[in-house]
Amino acid sequence: MRALLRLCILVICGTPLLGQDDITISGRILDRSNEEGIAYATVVLKADTSAAILSGTISDESGRFVLQLRERGNFVVQCSYLGFTTLNTDVLIGQKNNIYDLGKLYLEPESEQLEEVTVTAQKAIINEGLSKKSFSMADQIAQSGGSVAEAMKALPGVTIDQDGNVLLRGSDKVAVLIDGRQSGMTGFGNQRGLNNIPAANIDRIEIINNPSAKYDAAGMAGIINIIYKKERQNGFNGSVGFTYGLGELTTRKASLPTQLGRYAVNPKYIPSISLNYRTPKVNTYLQAEVIRQKKLPNNEFTTRHYADGANTVSQVPENRTQTHYVLKGGIDYQLDDRNALRFSSIYDYENHVDTAQVPYINLNTGQRYRYWHWREAEVTGYLNFRLDYEHDFREPGHRLNLAAQYVRGWEDESYFLNDSSEIRQANDMTHIIATEHTTSFTGDYIKPLKWGRLEAGAKVQIRTIPVTYDILRGQQSIIYEGLGDWSDWGENIVAAYANYILEKRTFDIEGGLRAEQTNVFYDISPENTFYPENDAYDYFELYPNIRLTFKISEQNNLSLFYNRRVDRPGEPELRIFPKYDDPELLKVGNPYLRPQFTQTFEVAYKRIWNSGSVYLATYHRIIENPFTRVYSIDSSDPNYAIVNKIYQNVGSGTNTGIEVLLSQRIENFWKLSTGMNLYNNVVDAYRGTLLFPTERPFDIQKTSDQTWDLKINNQFDLGGHTQIQLTGIYMAPKNIPQGRQLARSSVDLGVQRNIWGKKGELTLAFSDIFNGFGIRQEINGIDFSALYENYFETQVVRLGLKYKW
Repeated sequence: MRALLRLCILVICGTPLLGQDDITISGRILDRSNEEGIAYATVVLKADTSAAILSGTISDESGRFVLQLRERGNFVVQCSYLGFTTLNTDVLIGQKNNIYDLGKLYLEPESEQLEEVTVTAQKAIINEGLSKKSFSMADQIAQSGGSVAEAMKALPGVTIDQDGNVLLRGSDKVAVLIDGRQSGMTGFGNQRGLNNIPAANIDRIEIINNPSAKYDAAGMAGIINIIYKKERQNGFNGSVGFTYGLGELTTRKASLPTQLGRYAVNPKYIPSISLNYRTPKVNTYLQAEVIRQKKLPNNEFTTRHYADGANTVSQVPENRTQTHYVLKGGIDYQLDDRNALRFSSIYDYENHVDTAQVPYINLNTGQRYRYWHWREAEVTGYLNFRLDYEHDFREPGHRLNLAAQYVRGWEDESYFLNDSSEIRQANDMTHIIATEHTTSFTGDYIKPLKWGRLEAGAKVQIRTIPVTYDILRGQQSIIYEGLGDWSDWGENIVAAYANYILEKRTFDIEGGLRAEQTNVFYDISPENTFYPENDAYDYFELYPNIRLTFKISEQNNLSLFYNRRVDRPGEPELRIFPKYDDPELLKVGNPYLRPQFTQTFEVAYKRIWNSGSVYLATYHRIIENPFTRVYSIDSSDPNYAIVNKIYQNVGSGTNTGIEVLLSQRIENFWKLSTGMNLYNNVVDAYRGTLLFPTERPFDIQKTSDQTWDLKINNQFDLGGHTQIQLTGIYMAPKNIPQGRQLARSSVDLGVQRNIWGKKGELTLAFSDIFNGFGIRQEINGIDFSALYENYFETQVVRLGLKYKW
C-alpha cells in the first residue's frame, strides 16, 4: 500500500518543479486521540487548498514525512488519512532557509466508527529500497490457524525443514526477531521454536535479506521479523479465537510393524485471546495462545547399506502429546510529549511427552534383529523481560532509545530407554537440565539530516548456559562411557554500529559498519575422555553493509547490495551429550565448532504497473567455514552398526541464485502471485577429522548443483465477505553435504468468510492436501550409503473462528 500510494501521488504530481535550490519540508503526523504516529498518511503540497498538487509523499511507520520542492512562496501542506479529518497547514518558503520543520501535526479522528469503513488496498510487499519484504498474516489464509513456521511455508524464498527451521534462499542460518528484537522464544542468532509458536496474534512477517549494520550481525541468509498485532484505538478492545484441527489424515509410507505404530488423525486445540486498553498516556496489552495437540513431528525411515554387505532399515515414529502456552504482555507509558517508557514480557512454556517404538530389520533376512522403545518427557520455556526508554527530540524523527533485557530459559529432558535384542535386554535413563541466562543492554540513536538520516548505537550481551547430564546405566549399556556429567557454555558480545542513509530524488545510498568483539568459552567435565580440553576463543570482526538504490522512474527501482554476516554455533550445536532417539543413527554436537562467515552480493530490480508488479534479484554468497551435520560410521561398538551425525565445520561453499516475485491482478476478484528461487549450490571438497567417539577422517566431495523452488498463490475475493486462497509449492532436488535431497511439493487451500458484521472470521484451512511435503535425502559416507526419509506431519486441516470488538 505504501509504494502504491507513493506511485499514485507522484503520478498526480506530474513533472518535477524547476528551481535553483532543493527545499525540504519535514514533520510528523500524530493521532490526536492517543498521540501515536500515523503510518502511511498522505501528505501533499499545494499552492492553496483547491490548487493542483505540486509534490507529495506518505508518512513512514512513525508518522514522519519529508517533502521536497524547488520553488519559493506561500504553500499549503495537506495531511489526510482514512478515518481522520484533513489538516491544512500554511507554509511560507522564504529566500534564506532551505529546511522547514513543521513539528507535530495532529489529525482528529472522524466521528464515524472504524468498522464501518472498508479498506481494500494492501501494503506494498517490497519497500522502496528493495531491502525488505513484508507479508500480512491476513493474506495467508491457506496456512492460518497453525504455527509461525506453517504460516511462513508459502512465503516466497522461504522453505521449512523437518525440524521446523526456516530456510531463506536455501539456508537455515536465519536470525529471527520478535517486534524487531531478539528474544528467548525465537533464539539469539540461531532460530528456535518457530514450529511451536502459534500464529494467531501475529500481524505480519518481514523478511530482510540484506540487513543494515543496526541489526545484529548473526544470520547469513538474513532476518525474519515477526510483528505482533498492536491495537491503536482508544478504549478497551480485543479479539478471541479458537481453532480445531486434525493432522496426519493419510499415510505417505506404511509403518514398520510395531505395537504402538505412529499417531494418525491427530487432534489439535488452539484457543487465543488478545486484549488491549489504551488512553492518551497509557497503553496496556495482553496476548495469549495455547496449543494442545497430538502430533507426529518426526517419522524417520532410514535404509542403510554397508560396504560389508549388511543392509538394514529402521523407523522412528515420534508420537508427541504436547501443551504449549505463549503469553505476551506489556505497558507503554507516555511520560510527556517527548519521553516514554515501555515494559514488555513474554512467557513461553512447552511440555511434551514423546513415545516411539523403533524396529530394526535386517533386509538380507527380512527379520527384526532389534527393538528400541523410548519415552521422552521434556519441559522447555523462556521468561523474557524488556524495558525501553524512548526520547524524542524536538526535530521529528530525532530519537534516542535505551533498552535493557533479561531472559531466563530452561530445558528439563528425561529419556527412558528400553533395548531388546539378542545382545541385551536392558533399560537406560538420561536426564539433562539446561538453564539459560541472557542479559543485554542496547542504545540506538537516529538523527534526521537534510537528505537522509544517521543511525548509531551500541550493544552488550552476556549469555551463559550451564548443563547437567545424569545417566542411569542398565546392563551392557549403550550409553558412551566418559561423557562426564556437566558442561558450561558462555558467549559475550560487545558491539557498536553506525549507519548513514543519503536520500536524493533519483537515488539513495546506505552505508554502515558494525564492529563486534565476541568472547566464547565451553567448559566440560574433566571426566570427558573424547575432548581433551576446554574450548575458549575470542575474535573481533567488522561487518559492513552497502546499499545503492537508483530511482529510475516512479515505476522502476534498482538496488545494489553488499553485506558481511556471521553465524555462531549455539549451545545445542556444541552439546557433547548424544540424543538417543535412534541409537544406530546417533545425533551429537561438537564443542570445537567455529563460526561461519558469509559475504553477500545482490542486485535487485522492481517494476510496478496498474495491476501488478515484478521483483527480480540476483545474489551471490561466499561462505567461509560453514558447519553442518556429517554422517560417519562409529566402529567403537562391536555389537551394532552405528552411524554418528556430528556437527562439523566443512571448509567453504558458494550460493548463487535468482529470485523472482510476480504479482498480477487477473480479474477484479482474482489476484495471482508467484515466487521462484533458482540457485546453484556449490559444496567445496573438504577432508576433516572427527573426534567423537574415536578419532577418524571424513570426506566431503565437491558438488555443484542447480536447483529451484516455485510457489504459486491464487487469491479469490467472492463479493467482499468470502476469500479463497489456493497455494502450490514445489521444491526441486538439490545437493547437500554428503548427498542429495529429493523433490518435495505441497498444495494448500484456505477459505475465509467475514461474519457478524465483519466482527467475526470463520476460516477453513487444509495444508498439504496430497501429503507430499516430507523430506527424502540420499547420503553417501565412507563405507556406507543411506536413504533418509522423514514423513513428519505436514498434512493438517483446521477450522477456526475469531471474534473482534
